[in-house]
Amino acid sequence: MDYHVKDLSLASQGLLRIEWAEREMPVLRRIRERFSQERPLEGVVVGACLHVTTETANLMITLKEGGAQVSLCASNPLSTQDDVAAALVEEYGIPVFAIKGEDKDTYYSHIASVLAAKPRVTLDDGADLISTLHFLAQGREGELSASLERVFSRWSARERETLVERVIGSTEETTTGVIRLKSLASQGKLLFPVVAVNDADTKHLFDNRYGTGQSTIDGILRATNRLIAGSVFVVCGYGWCGRGVAMRARGMGARVIVTEVDPIRALEAVMDGFMVMPLSQAARVGDFFVTVTGDIAVIREEHFAVMKDGAMVANSGHFNVEIDLEALEAMSVTRRRLRPFVDEYVLKDGRRIVVLGEGRLVNLVAAEGHPSAVMDMSFADQALAVEYLVREGEALAPRVYPLPRELDVEVARIKLFSMGIEIDKLTPQQEEYLSSWEMGT
Repeated sequence: MDYHVKDLSLASQGLLRIEWAEREMPVLRRIRERFSQERPLEGVVVGACLHVTTETANLMITLKEGGAQVSLCASNPLSTQDDVAAALVEEYGIPVFAIKGEDKDTYYSHIASVLAAKPRVTLDDGADLISTLHFLAQGREGELSASLERVFSRWSARERETLVERVIGSTEETTTGVIRLKSLASQGKLLFPVVAVNDADTKHLFDNRYGTGQSTIDGILRATNRLIAGSVFVVCGYGWCGRGVAMRARGMGARVIVTEVDPIRALEAVMDGFMVMPLSQAARVGDFFVTVTGDIAVIREEHFAVMKDGAMVANSGHFNVEIDLEALEAMSVTRRRLRPFVDEYVLKDGRRIVVLGEGRLVNLVAAEGHPSAVMDMSFADQALAVEYLVREGEALAPRVYPLPRELDVEVARIKLFSMGIEIDKLTPQQEEYLSSWEMGT
């Protein structure tokens, strides 16, 4: 079996952590039980580019139980849990290509290894796997990485075409990836159908809000051991992730400021009880800053120029582009690492700006990512989306699709059942009333 992980001797530790996460993933467990009996993915080659965590491990095991031939690479150079990667290889026979701290060239060589298996279905978190396929189809892989060019320069044009033609469809896990793919689709360049798992209610209402909220605070605390209570905590972006971070920061006693570019979201933040102001103003008073926008250069030179001495800056958006680190580097006279994932930049006037997690996902770089109980739903959505694509993908046009509503609802139903919670059902009279227009007062 081909694989590339840090150290296989870590496998026993990773196995225990995978089992620990599985205890809080009853929805995925039920799907795994059904998959092992029905084998709906029998013989299907599945390639995944996801954060290599304990929860992802349980998804990979579920897909394998369904009959799939699975390989996995990391969707972020710093998010891999090396013991989990080792356990998937050693204990479950799943090829993994991921090492925490890998450089860009290694990152793309790992993507190449997954694509070389010629997957029929791909899973993505940030759309790097899908975008690489599209670059390959155009013969532009050299623009991404020299390692990609080395691997695929040996492939003929027809082999490249076949690689893309084999793909029935893909799934996308995160907001940033969905944005990229909808842009690709709007230009008429998307080559196969994609299920936007992120847009499922059982994903973004819970994973993005409660998962990102808790894990971001967790990452900040593990990295810094600083007190949140009484601080001024600035959240850049009030989407579902921003809502979660703001909620948790306030719950820990911070005075929370939200910055936004969308008037409706800004108004919602005001109605939720948060202070709202431009980042140019918030930069002067903030103690902690977290970006969760999915956009580029959110915190820039003009913001660093007015920050307080010791201000701490972190990112929970998918890519490390939300904090303009090049500008900060240019403004600084020295840089040093104070603690793991804590870098101090000293500006020319002596002020110190602290960057957490190298500007990458602080919740995965400095902590363990989302709790398994919330990823249970997200990865149940992923598993059902893969099954759906295997069954229906060849009949779908190359567009970005929502997860079918009935699958979304089924995941919520199973989650409630696992929690011992019952809900009401509509009576026949209520169903008739809701489906008619004649009945009034």
